[in-house]
Amino acid sequence: MFMNHHLEPIEVGKYRVSPLATERDDGGFYASVSIRSGKGSATHDRVSRFSTLFDNAPAALHYATEHALAWIGERSVATPA
Repeated sequence: MFMNHHLEPIEVGKYRVSPLATERDDGGFYASVSIRSGKGSATHDRVSRFSTLFDNAPAALHYATEHALAWIGERSVATPA
């Protein structure tokens, strides 16, 4: 039976980060994360799924969260004029 583990969504500026760990039949875990921005019909949702296999749900959730924060950080860096 597959079981999903998740953290409460994290608000980071204009983004809402929702990490997810999905348990495999062999007991390992995959990580994924949704990074959502905007509202209503202007909502954009970027979903990343990672191929790395983790030993436990907290490690997968941590990896997904860190990936999302890095992606958001890359967009926050000022562009030279």
